[in-house]
Order: sequence, then structure tokens, then C-alpha cells
Amino acid sequence: MQSIRSPAVAGLFYPAEPAALARMLDACMAGRADATPPVSRVLVVPHAGLPFSGPVAATAYASLQGTARPRRVVLLGPSHRVALSGLALSGASHFRTPLGDMPVDYPELPGTADGFVRLLEIGHQAEHSLEVQLPFLQRLWGADLPIAPIVVGDADPARIAELIAQVLEEPDTLLLVSTDLSHFHDYLAARRLDAETVARIESLAGPVTPEQACGCRPLNGLLAHCRAVGGRLLAVDVRNSGDTAGGRERVVGYGAFTLQ
Repeated sequence: MQSIRSPAVAGLFYPAEPAALARMLDACMAGRADATPPVSRVLVVPHAGLPFSGPVAATAYASLQGTARPRRVVLLGPSHRVALSGLALSGASHFRTPLGDMPVDYPELPGTADGFVRLLEIGHQAEHSLEVQLPFLQRLWGADLPIAPIVVGDADPARIAELIAQVLEEPDTLLLVSTDLSHFHDYLAARRLDAETVARIESLAGPVTPEQACGCRPLNGLLAHCRAVGGRLLAVDVRNSGDTAGGRERVVGYGAFTLQ
């Protein structure tokens, strides 16, 4: 029996009308075609409203244009509205966006036996950090692409790293880690703070704090994974809302990274 997780931020963070949403996504992707980074199985992408963060996220997603469709996309994003510990899965059979319904298909995950990873629907109901990624994925590979959405609460980075390592053992899996950078500083202060955070991320120097990145928990898990198995995160686009679609008095920072 199907159970649908309805979109929480359609009409707010992105257009609710399918044609308008498709046009916005295509414009974002076309605008970043000249900055396409190397293809990667792991992307770090921002999650604000698409007029603000979409052009930055599109720099990472543009690298996937024309590539083979993944078997599954695993998404890790922070919990903005619900305080929780560990990692929250959804019991929905599909996640809906204006572009269609995406089947939920979780791989075997470590941490279910002791409750570190558990079913917690309330963690997903109003959460936008994963939802805003879905239209990009649908535009790349179709509405029926299988996804494994995971909301991350207070969690040990080493245990998140263990989950990431197991997920990436499966071939043809794409991993997305969702985070924005600094919040509500003036434009110049944000650029300075975000540059410092980017340097920490690229040098794998954790932990990153909530003041530096609102998705610091899943991000710190990815940094721990990189330190354990090798590889580095490369920033492919760093801007803020003052560069994309907002004023410069109080901005939000965005970064897109690929694992190399």
C-alpha cells in the first residue's frame, strides 16, 4: 500500500506548478554548465529556497548531466524543526514533488539494532533540507528515481561515517549531504566566515559548528568518513543570498562540494 509524504515547502521554497519548477531548474542548470566540476558519487549541496540556493546547488548537479542514472540516491540532511537524536527514516512509500512521486528504497543500514537509525515520521513531515534536492534529481533522471531520505539529528560523526561507508559500498549509489553555511551576517562578514569554513571542509578539519553550517552533523559525518578512507572535498561554488536573489544586510551562505 502506498503512503505519500506530501511536499512541505512547494510554493514556498520552489514553485508548486510543475512547468514553472522545471523552468527554474533548467535555468539554474544552464547557468552553471560552464562551471561543471568532475563527476562525483558524493555531493554536498545547499538547501534554501531555490531562488537563493538553487544556482549554487546547480553547480554540483550540473556535473551529473548526461551520466548514468544511479541505482539509488541516499540523502542526509539536518533536522530544522524537530529535536531528535540519531538518524530518522521515513515510513512513506513515496516522496511527492510537483514533478512526481519518488519511491523510497532504503538499503541495509548500520545502527538499526540499537535505535541509532529508526523510523521517525515526524522528523520528515515539515523538513525541507532533503525535499528541495528532489526536483533536481527528478529533472536529471526522472520522477521514479529511488531515494533513501535520512534526517540527521544529534549524532556521533563516527557513526554517521560508518553509515556512509556502508552506503557507498553499493555500486551506482549517489550520496547527497545537505547543508547551508553561515546565517544572517552582513555580506562581507558572511564571505569571510564562509571562506574560513570552506577551508576547514577542504582540509577535512572538523568538527564544523552549527554557526558555520546548519547541516554540520551530517557534514561532520562525511568529514570523518573522508579522514578514515581518504579523498577530499573540493568546493565548486561558494556564494550567498546576496549574490543570488537577496539583499546584503542579512545573508545566508551556500557551498557546493564534490568528493574527489
